[in-house]
Amino acid sequence: MIIIKSKQELELMREAGKVTAYILRELEQFMKPGVATIEIDRFVEKTVKEHGMIAAEKGYCGYPAYVCVSVNDEVVHGIPTDERILVEGDIVSIDLVIDNKGYMADAARTYAVGEISPEAKHLIETAEKAFFEGL
Repeated sequence: MIIIKSKQELELMREAGKVTAYILRELEQFMKPGVATIEIDRFVEKTVKEHGMIAAEKGYCGYPAYVCVSVNDEVVHGIPTDERILVEGDIVSIDLVIDNKGYMADAARTYAVGEISPEAKHLIETAEKAFFEGL
């Protein structure tokens, strides 16, 4: 069964999507050597709250952070920490879910930290191409 959303519901979803897109764009600044993954989490927390929304991952099934940050071969839904510091050549995957009065925006993005290997670049490009072809 398909539930048709009202104009108000669609607008709530659109607002959540705009904040999600804004955060993912701004996170590009964080993807540099020396940044702890917890700094990414703090930025997401601050930004989501400033927009009057909720980071839906926080507390979901006990998840302790506002955003999932996975570095290199870490499994998806990595937990940000003070100890995990980005270094040149890392690949960072971000998974973000924002709740705007019960209407969600869910997105993920992969970032390169500085110069990455040709293999890593190929991996990112291939995954992005596959995503858009599947879409």
